[in-house]
Amino acid sequence: MAQDDKTSLRAIFYNAEIAHLIIAVLSAVSIEIIGLWLLYNKLDIPETQFEAAVWVFHFSVLSFVITVISAPYNAAIIAHEKMSVYAYFSIIEVVLKLLIVYLLYVIPYNKLIVYGALQLLLCILIRIMYNIYCHKNFVECRGAHTFKPEILKKLFGFSGWMIFGCVSDTLSKQGVNILINIYFGSVLNASRAIAVQVQSAVHMFVTNFMTAVKPQIIKSYAAGQLDSMYRLVFSSSKLAFYLLLVLVAPILMYTDKILEIWLINVPEQCVIFTRLVLVELLITASYTPIAQINQASGKIKRYQIAISVIYVLNFILTYIAYEMGMPAYFTFIVSIAMAVFGLFARVYILKIENNFPLKEYLTKIIIPLIPPTIIICLVQYILKSSVNAESLIGILATILLATIPTCFIIYFMGLNNQERGFVNNNIKAIYNKVKK
Repeated sequence: MAQDDKTSLRAIFYNAEIAHLIIAVLSAVSIEIIGLWLLYNKLDIPETQFEAAVWVFHFSVLSFVITVISAPYNAAIIAHEKMSVYAYFSIIEVVLKLLIVYLLYVIPYNKLIVYGALQLLLCILIRIMYNIYCHKNFVECRGAHTFKPEILKKLFGFSGWMIFGCVSDTLSKQGVNILINIYFGSVLNASRAIAVQVQSAVHMFVTNFMTAVKPQIIKSYAAGQLDSMYRLVFSSSKLAFYLLLVLVAPILMYTDKILEIWLINVPEQCVIFTRLVLVELLITASYTPIAQINQASGKIKRYQIAISVIYVLNFILTYIAYEMGMPAYFTFIVSIAMAVFGLFARVYILKIENNFPLKEYLTKIIIPLIPPTIIICLVQYILKSSVNAESLIGILATILLATIPTCFIIYFMGLNNQERGFVNNNIKAIYNKVKK
């Protein structure tokens, strides 16, 4: 794109489509073989829901395939920085998900199977919308295409290591699910699923934030503007962490009340599961932006091996802990420890591979995050202790009240002058837009 070479751009896009199709097919076959063996031989699933579990498994695999083969289209949107497209399509997706919830009440059939099938249909519909948009607006997504093995080789050389890391992460997470199922039964699987659902919903804010920041980091690296890139990475690390902290701090304080209002009957250990996954999320959010340096440079071998080892260690240590009789929530403590260890492993490898300013990152970003976080948690705790909120309205009012001092602490203690200027400019831009 930077060289305005439309022919090469089309070739890269087309060969990326082929690469993702190959990845999707090979992965789907592997998942089906291993997954069905686990379903029929290892997992503790109630007999009355076994057929539904098998159907949902197949629906999930198909959804996975659709997501993988659509990745080049998502990449095109990100590369062109058309972030508003995500906003509009996300609104449509949320509305359709609400419709799915309504349909579960009116369709007289197994709710689990219906939910899985409707989620698959939604996945297909959203993918069609993205594809139509890309074909209409981006030149690389239409016109003559050429198969080029040399491009495919380069793509697999890069994506192979990325897949290695992603597969390790997936095996670790689903492996822990299997361990919980074997050692503690399906009830605690449900508790973990709810905790992860809360984590995913909160993490979406950082994901959307990083989707907007990622192209700028990669383009700065490609242009050789390393100082500018590091400033962007450092600032986005802080802003991603504080954005999450504003959301996570009140949830940590009112986890039990929120889950009671949401679920009525809260599964065993769900509260502690949820709190621990949110703590882990806060830690990982602080170093999410630095991963973009690794991807921009293309030097990903050591990095992906390191994080893969961390994911595998998470599974192995969980297995050892359960064999020793540790409680189910201990896996989340292991994950938090691995997240801290992963931070130092990531920045150390980036220093070796990309001359990353490790000392500056730790002293100017990571360590300064600690004092505002402690103060914000103390303020939240004091407010919770002072206000006995039981109803949903009361909890929401208390959370909104606590958000005011939280934002002031972040603004005056957590940000430097340049970052405060960035925030001020965005507030002014929003105000002027509303005023018009």
